[in-house]
Amino acid sequence: MNLSLGQLELLIVLAALLSLAYAGVQTWLVLREDEGDERMREISLAIREGANAFLRREYTVVFVVAIVLTFIIAIAFGITGSGARLAVGFIFGVAGSALAGAVGMVVSVRANVRTAAHARKGSLPATMAFAFRGGSVTGLSVAGLALLELVGFYWAFGGNVLDMVGLLFGASLMSLFARVGGGIYTKGADVGTDIVGKVEAGIPEDDPRNPGVIADNVGDNVGDCAGMAADLFETYVVTAMAAMLLAYLIGQSTVFPTLATRFPNAIVFPLLVCAWAILATIVGTLFVRMGSGSIMGALYKGLGATTVVGLVGLYLLDYYFMGGNLGIFVATAVGLIVMILIVVITDYYTSASYRPVHKIAEASQAGAGPTVISGLSVGLESAWVPGIVVVAGILIAYAAAGWNGSTTTPDPYLGLYGIGIAAASMLSVTGMIISIDAFGPITDNAGGIAEMANLPAEARAITDPLDAVGNTTKAVTKGYAIASAVLAALALFAAYTFAAASKWGQPWGAFTALLTLSTPLVVAGLVIGAVLPFFFTSFLMNAVGVAAERMVFEIRRQFKEIAGLMDGKAKPEYGKCVDIVTVTAIRQLAVPAIIAVATPLAIGFILGPVALAAMLLGVIVAGFPLALTMTTGGAAWDNGKKYIESGHFGGKHSEAHKAAVVGDTVGDATKDTAGPAINPLIKVVNTISILFIALIIAHSFIPV
Repeated sequence: MNLSLGQLELLIVLAALLSLAYAGVQTWLVLREDEGDERMREISLAIREGANAFLRREYTVVFVVAIVLTFIIAIAFGITGSGARLAVGFIFGVAGSALAGAVGMVVSVRANVRTAAHARKGSLPATMAFAFRGGSVTGLSVAGLALLELVGFYWAFGGNVLDMVGLLFGASLMSLFARVGGGIYTKGADVGTDIVGKVEAGIPEDDPRNPGVIADNVGDNVGDCAGMAADLFETYVVTAMAAMLLAYLIGQSTVFPTLATRFPNAIVFPLLVCAWAILATIVGTLFVRMGSGSIMGALYKGLGATTVVGLVGLYLLDYYFMGGNLGIFVATAVGLIVMILIVVITDYYTSASYRPVHKIAEASQAGAGPTVISGLSVGLESAWVPGIVVVAGILIAYAAAGWNGSTTTPDPYLGLYGIGIAAASMLSVTGMIISIDAFGPITDNAGGIAEMANLPAEARAITDPLDAVGNTTKAVTKGYAIASAVLAALALFAAYTFAAASKWGQPWGAFTALLTLSTPLVVAGLVIGAVLPFFFTSFLMNAVGVAAERMVFEIRRQFKEIAGLMDGKAKPEYGKCVDIVTVTAIRQLAVPAIIAVATPLAIGFILGPVALAAMLLGVIVAGFPLALTMTTGGAAWDNGKKYIESGHFGGKHSEAHKAAVVGDTVGDATKDTAGPAINPLIKVVNTISILFIALIIAHSFIPV
């Protein structure tokens, strides 16, 4: 198909606008629904106000930092030329990620009460479909905003992808702030509320007598919705741009100029994949219907339809815009296959329908210790198979794209591009994956509102199973984000080596030849990179502990000092708990953010670009299994508790349940704070390294 670059860019813009328009229609359909009675509206308003207050404080801090960094970037790289472009891209990356998070949360805090109102009607399929509609607003908004920024900057910068690296860094940094800040808030509130409420006071979850219950429900939105949306906006941007950056650097006249002649659309191809992904997601949303099947089955029908439409689209895109190259199509198909396998594997380890969760619940009968040990075992085991899947995907994509039919050895340049587009093809389901994830906090809040508003048992019988499935969907999304982060980070790492070689003025092979274990600097970089995710997450785990500790003391104080609170005759001071955890979360996010930004710069300027390259590899290799262990194990602990609450091993208030709550509180910090934050960490260290490589080459204490 002979379309000019301008025509292709126009088609991509139209796809982005279609995504935003569809999200707008879904928003209107959500907001026109009934909000329930006065008590439900009152609870929803308190959650909304708490979420908005946190986001305002967090974004104020982030944008002050962003403005300072914008000036630093502009000055460091020159006020004019690339410095101005990098600075503008950086601030738009921050703003885009922040806007994605805000849009997702604004709809989520309004869909929750309407979902609870739907549950009163007694129809599980209708309530499930409505909650998913609310989630689809976030999914399509994130995809549309990300694609619009990508194609906009590609057009504005005349196709110079290297000048778009500022956009990458901005999106990654904002994602880190959102994941860390939101994660500390949500799990500090959740753990503190559970410890005093369920363990000490013996009252149900989301009981209105618990002073921390509003803060807990606020956390579902700022962490699992706003933080998740900002994170996956960044994942979308970084993954697509990693493939574009590789194609741009590989296609340089001094590297592999034949790439441009063989595949003239190689740079813009990832954006075409993103554009088709939006159509696939819209079609997929039409298939999310429960009928007589299960809740998860309905969501998987939508994901399956999106995948099939996406696969057909990838074939057509390859046929019309990449010369019908079989290797390119196989590489893109690999991305979808990896996604499907990661979803299935994560579902197995986190769903209450399978053995791993049953194992944790069964261990809870013996006490909190065996519960924690069993959950750790499940988390550690869960990293093995996804690791094999990702490795297989990398090798197949490399070999398929790199094989040119004339030799038995894959071409390394085309092979690396194959890895990049395999990562980009995972974007074919990003909109649907985010929609499924956002379903989780909406149903979680709906359950909380139903409990606090004393809705009939029939309503809670609908919100409870939706909440349990929502916990699994959030785990599935985290697994997807982590796996895509690995593929994207490998593409970014390859781009770093090309950029380093270019700034060094030597062939790419000369730079990569220095990455050998016989060089002490390489070993030093690998070890530093491998331990960085552990050091980084230690601060996050401690931050959740600090926030939870302050919540515990405040909730205990209110139970002790407010007469009649436990009898339901007095109203808790919800606002004080919201304020405590908000202030604590914002204070605690500074150190992890500094670690993520300062470490690669320090390694680069002190030990040199070769040690920095090794460090980037170490972060990828160690961060991937650690993130999977934390997120999957934490979700398994949570669903182990819910499995007991559904009537197994003694049910609620049993000794097994008390032990499972302890396991859940441990898992809360790992699955929603520390584990997911490794995803933006991996990409922050890679993007800032590419951004500053020219300065590192020129001013490193140890030269190349």
